[in-house]
Amino acid sequence: MLGVVAIVGRANVGKSTIFNRIAGERISIVEDTPGVTRDRIYAKGNWLTQEFRIIDTGGIELNDAPFTKQIQLQAEIAIQEADVIIFVVNGREGITNEDEYVAKLLLKSDKPVIMAVNKIDDQAFVDNLYDFYSLGFGELFAVSGSHGIGIGDMLDRMIELMPKKELHKEESEIRFSIIGRPNVGKSSLSNALIGEERTIVSDVEGTTRDAIDTSFKKNGRLYTVVDTAGMRKKGRIFEDVEKYSILRALSAIEKSDVVVVVIDASVGIIEQDKHVAGYAHESGKGVVIVVNKWDLVTKDEKTMAKTEKMLKDHFKYLDYAQILFTSAQTGQRVTNLLGLIDEAYDNNHRRIATSLLNDVLIDAQAMNPTTTFNGGRLKIYYGNQVSVVPPTFVLFVNDPMYLHFSYKRYIENCLRERFNFDGTPIHIIARKRD
Repeated sequence: MLGVVAIVGRANVGKSTIFNRIAGERISIVEDTPGVTRDRIYAKGNWLTQEFRIIDTGGIELNDAPFTKQIQLQAEIAIQEADVIIFVVNGREGITNEDEYVAKLLLKSDKPVIMAVNKIDDQAFVDNLYDFYSLGFGELFAVSGSHGIGIGDMLDRMIELMPKKELHKEESEIRFSIIGRPNVGKSSLSNALIGEERTIVSDVEGTTRDAIDTSFKKNGRLYTVVDTAGMRKKGRIFEDVEKYSILRALSAIEKSDVVVVVIDASVGIIEQDKHVAGYAHESGKGVVIVVNKWDLVTKDEKTMAKTEKMLKDHFKYLDYAQILFTSAQTGQRVTNLLGLIDEAYDNNHRRIATSLLNDVLIDAQAMNPTTTFNGGRLKIYYGNQVSVVPPTFVLFVNDPMYLHFSYKRYIENCLRERFNFDGTPIHIIARKRD
């Protein structure tokens, strides 16, 4: 489970510059996969071998009374979602009313706050630091996001403050999350799965905030539904902050073995669905797509096939995910979901014997020989599976640059045809043979 760092502060203090400095090239979406929607406000950072998520909360302004609610909103989101908060101020301009307002809100929280006095890239401004002690956060860090000055010391302190998160899991347990936008029927689906026939039910305290995960046993197998509700505060806080639901979804995905992406059949697909589904794909976990509220759709004998084709067109990167049409309200096909979760989990952990793998590679090259690309022709000597979750295969070749995307996709399809990899992504890596 990755820790979360939020950067807060008023406008024009250099938050985005510090955000980019910390994130560097470690942006959360790096795979060149067509169709994956990118949301640049979230990124991954890495310091002292520890990975974390970082989020830029945007500028906070207090020009008139109405903006007070915006300040409150930004600060409350940062406080609730983050494990550590970096409070950025402008060392050249001194303390403003906005700084004081945010400081008061942060001081009321139990979250650790690091005060970064930015734009201190000249000795002439060092004396300005002392004014900021009045905000009550103790140690200050003089930094320059533009030049990288002091960022390392600030990150050292951030890692010290980051809580150590451990996920305890029984060996035979399958953890799955049900994610999707509000009102698609996630809770109803979860309740329908657990039902009244549960033999084991326990409330396991979540690793963040007040989230509760629920364990139950069915058909001799132990499952845990990973809570995706996130914050349980009044709804007004989240009505206009849809983008922050992504962070809560990411948290659930990281704790899961299998991700169930729920679509509202009565509404159709929106951009938020694509965001969440893209992160599910990139996680390398097993994925099942559930089209819920199927009972509300006017149907004929072709409706299901048409809907399935539409889903595959929108989610090309999830073509391996199985699709289930359900109604949590009526119970239609809900009992089939656990079987698909089992299959996605098992396939995500599947290992293929090296001899069988290489038989497939030999047959694939015989059936469809490689063509010239980048000035040369690819030769696959042999392959080996190096890991699971997801199944990852290394192809030892004459030169990786000769591997065209389409041929890589062809190899993947051959593996899927020969072995059962429904519900899980496959990673294929080409390496030059020594």
